Amino acid sequence: MTTEAPRPRLLYIDDDEGFARLLSRNLDRLGFSVTHFANGKAGLEALAEHDFDIIALDHYMPGMSGEETLAHIVEQRDHPPVVYLTASDECLVAVTALKAGATDYVIKDVGAGFYELLAAILSQAIEGDRLKRAEKDAQAEVALARERAELLLKEVNHRVANSLTLVVSMAHLQAGSLPHGDARDAMEDFANRVYAIAQVHKRLYTSQDIRTVSLETYLAELVRDLHRSVTSQKALTRITFECPPLAVSIDKAISLGVIVSELITNASKYAYPGDLKGEVRVRIACDSPGEAMMVVDDDGVGLGDGVPGGTRLGTQVMEALATGLNGRLELIGKDRGAQATLHFPVDLETE
Repeated sequence: MTTEAPRPRLLYIDDDEGFARLLSRNLDRLGFSVTHFANGKAGLEALAEHDFDIIALDHYMPGMSGEETLAHIVEQRDHPPVVYLTASDECLVAVTALKAGATDYVIKDVGAGFYELLAAILSQAIEGDRLKRAEKDAQAEVALARERAELLLKEVNHRVANSLTLVVSMAHLQAGSLPHGDARDAMEDFANRVYAIAQVHKRLYTSQDIRTVSLETYLAELVRDLHRSVTSQKALTRITFECPPLAVSIDKAISLGVIVSELITNASKYAYPGDLKGEVRVRIACDSPGEAMMVVDDDGVGLGDGVPGGTRLGTQVMEALATGLNGRLELIGKDRGAQATLHFPVDLETE
């Protein structure tokens, strides 16, 4: 047993009673359920009280004209599509109706094939409206799903940032319990690396954009906090930072943050030994399309034999991260101090 599809509900507003009877009879034959009103006021009242799938509206009517009635219809939220009917073949009438919100228009005729043509136009308008509503609902569902996903991801980043901050605190406590030496330095280095990663997740859960990180804001805060953490060594009097507005991917921000952390930590340990004091400068620039350059330098004792001090674990970490960025890292000694230069690709349009 097959269920018959519901007949489309047509609200027909026209003061021509004779033509309305002909239209109602023929459209009923063609599968429509027609409700007729002879003026715009009565039609609008019916529209407010009942549901209709489509409206057919005559142009010339006494009292409230078709144009005025159309204006009231389109003011209503989620109104049915309107097909404008007129006995005039003036293009201006049709253009005015379409601009005012009508879906289509038809010139009245009693000749053969008119009602079939009208039925086809009405059905097309109903289908177009159905597709438009379905698209709107789908877009709303996608927007809602995206909002939920972003909220979930922000919560995940919040939890990750809190967990990493806890790890950093525990590492600092552990370092504080160790005697001065390689083990303590290694634990502090580990804490600084984890802190650089934690700051990325902190930026993500406090940002409106969870796909990219503002490199300028992220590194400025990281440099400031690193300066606080190394002031106990009293070697670095200042750390300067310059960076243009630049958004990068999460992975790229993490790699750059860890590299900056390594370079500043190394400078605080080896650039100014003894009673020497000085500054470290961090500068990022986009000097050529598609490529950025980060320079970290100091005015300390330099590299000596050309090899950074310490266990070289930090250098290995930086070289691995530079490779992951598809970049290249150069460590050179200067007449005064040392300089690290990292060239890495950026997509200025997407990042």
